[in-house]
Amino acid sequence: MRMMKLALATGLALVIGTGAAYAVTVKKRIEAPGLPPEVWAVVGEFCAIKYWHPAIAECEETKDGDATVRTLTLKDGAKLKEKQTNTEDLAYTYEIVEGPLPVKNYSSKLWLEEDDEPDRTVIYWQSDFDPADGTSEADAKKIITGILGDGVKGIKKSAIAAWDAKHPGEAPEADDDDDNEQN
Repeated sequence: MRMMKLALATGLALVIGTGAAYAVTVKKRIEAPGLPPEVWAVVGEFCAIKYWHPAIAECEETKDGDATVRTLTLKDGAKLKEKQTNTEDLAYTYEIVEGPLPVKNYSSKLWLEEDDEPDRTVIYWQSDFDPADGTSEADAKKIITGILGDGVKGIKKSAIAAWDAKHPGEAPEADDDDDNEQN
């Protein structure tokens, strides 16, 4: 009987301890011209997403106590509510409060780092989530991968526009790997 209780306790601890291991992680990375503070000036405000993400039609920022909340209106009319959970100099994290995406326990981080090449920034966007009930992991991952991929490409496009405005007639260095997925 004592062995059975020990085995049950160990099994339960293993399930509880590895529960987060079942979360899906999607990470996108892309490089863009400009130093991180320059790129962040263009994309770093929480509601600036409406300028660089092609799926966003509008963004409304409000306060919920001390928390900053954005309500995104997608181009198809759907609404998504997200709460900012942390900010840093060149990063912010947020979680989805409500919306139509087939995910739950969704948290995400957008951040910039200086690249090894001069005047270049590496843009990262990572999301961790569980598929919503009735949604396969593959389907949820495909949707989030598309959202993040379109987003980092949109940031790069905005960074190039900012670079061109600051350096007229001077082309930014080209990169071969336009969009790298890291999981």
